[in-house]
Amino acid sequence: MLGTILLIILILLLIGAFPAWPHSRSWGYAPTGTLGIIVIIVVILVVMGRI
Repeated sequence: MLGTILLIILILLLIGAFPAWPHSRSWGYAPTGTLGIIVIIVVILVVMGRI
């Protein structure tokens, strides 16, 4: 249950970090890439049953 909630929150953060606004286009994909790595780690932990 906790893993599912955490995964949903991280996916929403990943979507929110996408550089769509003019002021955030200069950031590149660093925020999205960092959150993407966190989402992958959480998915692996959920599949392994650690969370």
